[in-house]
Amino acid sequence: MLDKHLMLIDCHHHLWTYSAEQYGWISDDMSRLKRDFLAPELHSIARNAASKDAASNDAAVTGFVSVQARQSLQETDELLDIAASERLIRGVVGWVPLAAADIQDVLDRYAGAELLKGVRHVVQDEPDDRFLLGRDFNRGVAQLKDHGLVYDVLILARQLPAAIEFANQHPAQPFVLNHIAKPEIKKSEFDRTWEFHLRELAKHDNMTCKFSGIATQVRDETWDIETLRPYWDVALDAFGPQRLMYASDWPVCLLACEYQRWLTVVRELASELSPSEQADFFANNAIRVYGL
Repeated sequence: MLDKHLMLIDCHHHLWTYSAEQYGWISDDMSRLKRDFLAPELHSIARNAASKDAASNDAAVTGFVSVQARQSLQETDELLDIAASERLIRGVVGWVPLAAADIQDVLDRYAGAELLKGVRHVVQDEPDDRFLLGRDFNRGVAQLKDHGLVYDVLILARQLPAAIEFANQHPAQPFVLNHIAKPEIKKSEFDRTWEFHLRELAKHDNMTCKFSGIATQVRDETWDIETLRPYWDVALDAFGPQRLMYASDWPVCLLACEYQRWLTVVRELASELSPSEQADFFANNAIRVYGL
């Protein structure tokens, strides 16, 4: 059970004004996502996250981190504008052209953007599974630390080997692995290859991990907490309570479950942790890593 006085930070959600042109990755089988998801909805999510059970101390969400969903500086600017006027948004993970020759100039442009906490590239959609090892891309990543920016690692499980080599090149750069690297989850078969590579990546002390985005990775028609528990157990053991963070991946999570169901499942999984470890997982780690 969570202490009602503790903060609850959801360190990964998305906002967008939907258009098919701008969000081409939203396919026809993701029709639920083909609408606007805007900041006012965060207030409803925050309130509903608190348990309706009077005997429970479950806390409401007290802060969010907005994460890019398309690769454009325009979206980065829009998210920063929204965050500046929305008290629930504590920070933004945007996008910048890391492989561009003028990346230093771009980063300098955002030097005064206090709410920009990190950047991300949608590596999972790159056709080359070793995209992370590109020379120009790494030149850009190498400049992030001097600007106080985290790099969010968005990959699929098959891209973990390249991510390990990538992390080796940047031992001082703060990294956050998104969605435990998106293993394909089946009740009948646990992904041992994913486990091996995730544990290798977790050996990098500068790598933190978001426990999020995995309900949508279930390949069975239905799922429950026991479907996800083995993946929670591995992520928790690999990263420990001090390098694992709660996140929702809303609204993408709606393809598999409502926000409240996801949070309820994660609360149950995390109930084995001590109160201080729960505080780290649900809030303190995100505050520390992103400088919220």
